[in-house]
Amino acid sequence: MGDDRALRQAGADAVTGETVLVTGASGFLGGAVAAALLRDGHRVRTLQRRPSGVPGAKDVLGTVTDPAARVAALSGADAVVHLAAKVTFTGDPAEFAAVNVEGTRALLADAATAGVRRFVFVSSPSVAHTGASIMGDGAAPAEPTRARGEYARTKAAAELLALAADSPAMAVTAVRPHLVWGPGDPQLVRRVVDRASRRRLALVGTGAALIDTCYIDDAVEGILAALRRIEVAHGTAYVLTSGEPRPIGELFAGFCRAAGVAPPTLHVPVPVASAVGAIAERVWRIRPGEDEPPMTRFLAEQLSTAHWFDQRRTHRDLDWHPAVGVSRGLELLRDAYTRSAVAGGAGDLAQ
Repeated sequence: MGDDRALRQAGADAVTGETVLVTGASGFLGGAVAAALLRDGHRVRTLQRRPSGVPGAKDVLGTVTDPAARVAALSGADAVVHLAAKVTFTGDPAEFAAVNVEGTRALLADAATAGVRRFVFVSSPSVAHTGASIMGDGAAPAEPTRARGEYARTKAAAELLALAADSPAMAVTAVRPHLVWGPGDPQLVRRVVDRASRRRLALVGTGAALIDTCYIDDAVEGILAALRRIEVAHGTAYVLTSGEPRPIGELFAGFCRAAGVAPPTLHVPVPVASAVGAIAERVWRIRPGEDEPPMTRFLAEQLSTAHWFDQRRTHRDLDWHPAVGVSRGLELLRDAYTRSAVAGGAGDLAQ
């Protein structure tokens, strides 16, 4: 009974304007989460390598692998939203392990020592993706040994560490936003639009694979809902999506039309894309480029298999439903590109 009361009190305190540490707030999603927490009346501290750019947040510059930076960032914090991670398709496996696994392990331990009472670990659906299509599944258990690619494997291991740290003293939950996009997105939208504008974007396979995504505002509200509902959500992982699976070709065409560029029409067979990805991975290991490789085996797989999710438990436990969704999100994306072009930004939102 006492443990339940402690968790209920932790959830109540999550809306009283206390101090929340957001790691990785210089990123697209992390910055939006930090800004939303400030709007909700919280005091926000951030931890990442460079200034967050979030007005009103107090930045601690450093990494989750730096003990001094962790201690400084956690001092006086009541809650943590942990987004910082090494997120790339290629790279040194030791770096993924150091940041994503050991950094999370150390942050969890230091947070418990500092008296943090709520901890939201921002994960990824890729932690439970083993290569087959996902059609209507919930948040399956993370599988570090079977997940595809170093990012997914290390995030899976980190998620297991986070959920294992759940206790009456520090409630921990994990949320897995799926393919977050929107105005200013430097990853999915920008790469699709940039490559389509140069006629270098091809659909892998038929382009008909159904995929779930999550508009940025919906992802932010889902993460904040997990923080508010920690007394229900603790010890569990949840997938966050719009709940509106679309064919990937249709989604990419929507991004392109919003930006005023022609959608892709070229299709590449899956085996060819996978072979090209394998070659690109080898090249990037020898001589890394400034950007991600144009294709990897993991990316070829993701672009050609269905992945959409049952959101009923997420909606019930987090008391959250996406307010924007895909169709309205595409309208907002188009409006943002239009404003940027009028202002002289040449339609590039991700500066």
